[in-house]
Amino acid sequence: MTYDVVVIGGGPSGATAAEDLARAGRTVAMLDRDGRIKPCGGAIPPRAVTDFAIPDSQIVARVNTARMISPTGRRVDIPIENGYVGMVDREHFDEFLRVRATKAGAERLTGTYLRIERDADGTHVVYRDKATSEERRLTTKLIIGADGARSNVAKTEVPGGDKIPYVIAYHEIVKAPAPLAAANADYDPTRCDVIYDGKISPDFYGWVFPHGEHASIGMGTGIDGVDLKKATADLRAACGLTGCETIRREGAPIPLRPMDKWDNGRDVVLAGDAAGVVAPSSGEGIFYAMAGGRAAATAAQACLASGRAKDLQIARKMFMKEHGTVFKVLRVMQNAYYKSDERRERFVSLCHDVDVQKLTFEAYMNKKLVSARPLAHLKIGLKNMAHILRLVSPVWT
Repeated sequence: MTYDVVVIGGGPSGATAAEDLARAGRTVAMLDRDGRIKPCGGAIPPRAVTDFAIPDSQIVARVNTARMISPTGRRVDIPIENGYVGMVDREHFDEFLRVRATKAGAERLTGTYLRIERDADGTHVVYRDKATSEERRLTTKLIIGADGARSNVAKTEVPGGDKIPYVIAYHEIVKAPAPLAAANADYDPTRCDVIYDGKISPDFYGWVFPHGEHASIGMGTGIDGVDLKKATADLRAACGLTGCETIRREGAPIPLRPMDKWDNGRDVVLAGDAAGVVAPSSGEGIFYAMAGGRAAATAAQACLASGRAKDLQIARKMFMKEHGTVFKVLRVMQNAYYKSDERRERFVSLCHDVDVQKLTFEAYMNKKLVSARPLAHLKIGLKNMAHILRLVSPVWT
């Protein structure tokens, strides 16, 4: 048969695209490798729960506080008002999304993507079947490349796909400490800790995120030569979590900026990490991956309906129209404050400000900048410049 769309990759982006297309009545094949779990803090905002109908069964923890920790060990607790941040475990969450796409009508295939071939009979996705180790071909009208930050589809099909900058993220899933041990370890199952310390990560951050019975402890960096496992061991020691049983260890690249072009002008469009849609500064990826998958599915629908390859451009235009400004602001913030421990100290100090806290989490929860409080924006802008220009010293209360 000839599929309308073959989706390469079954993470949150690919599974969302496959489900949307299947529900729209398109014939869809979703090709995914089996057993891969991406390292991820696992945070999803309320908007992700609403937009993508995430059931309570997938929420393994509800976070009501974010704690920022500076290089000198100063702590700023930021309460999450009017809601919570949900935490998911990617081992189970990704599989839930794949199963849901299959129930919607997508055909699920397990194997390793090899290449795209084109001939007089059309476009073909060639993959190695996991069960038989044989090469198989899928004939399709369109392809959605959702195969991660080092996307092989992007490398061969889309200009710039081989040059996406990224950081390497590494984390360890551990058994969460019992209540008494948690108190001694300074661990709170309803709090996310974000550690801005050059000894843990010289250019990004470390984290301790609760996952119900488990916890995710990790860090990221784009600098070669950093020992990720040692940095994570040091973070565990600093948090009193060295003795917790380690369940699994995972590492993977995380892209740093959206690609300038997401399609090949013919029959391929990218989504998720393959398109570079991870938020700068925060590294948040699940919501944006799913939003990117939905945008790719929308573009594929338009292209199939019109027959115009140009309609594949809708994916990037749709995504950047809604999220591009937020990405630019976060990029500026990362460039300003992640360069040194002195800058990181100032950043955490800035987070003491109530306006910063409220506007930051309003934007995070709703995935858009808040424009209703211009005086607060002005105040934050002035404080921000004062810190960057070293006109003030970090203030701690």
